[in-house]
Amino acid sequence: MDTLEDLRKHLREFARERDWEQFHSPKNLSMALIVEAAELVEHFQWLTQEQSRKLPEKTLREVEQEMADVFIYLNRMADLLGINLLDAAKRKMELNAKKYPAQEVKGKADKR
Repeated sequence: MDTLEDLRKHLREFARERDWEQFHSPKNLSMALIVEAAELVEHFQWLTQEQSRKLPEKTLREVEQEMADVFIYLNRMADLLGINLLDAAKRKMELNAKKYPAQEVKGKADKR
């Protein structure tokens, strides 16, 4: 799979082959996504900034699996809702550029 569209098609077929489409509502997928995101966060709980950047190999592989779960659920949900994630990300970055002009926010973590 080389593109998000390839992934989308593969996930659609994967769910269809298992008769899981009946469970894949946007509501259920959003709930599953947040569970997986929590499992991802769990790997970083109580680590220092430096430790979070230098994970042991075993932990890194576990983090990779949780990130994949989040990515899969997000893509499945986008497919069901007809959202092109690349287009959505582009639009969001354009909004963020206006909301956070580099010359005004450089080096600051303040929320606007």
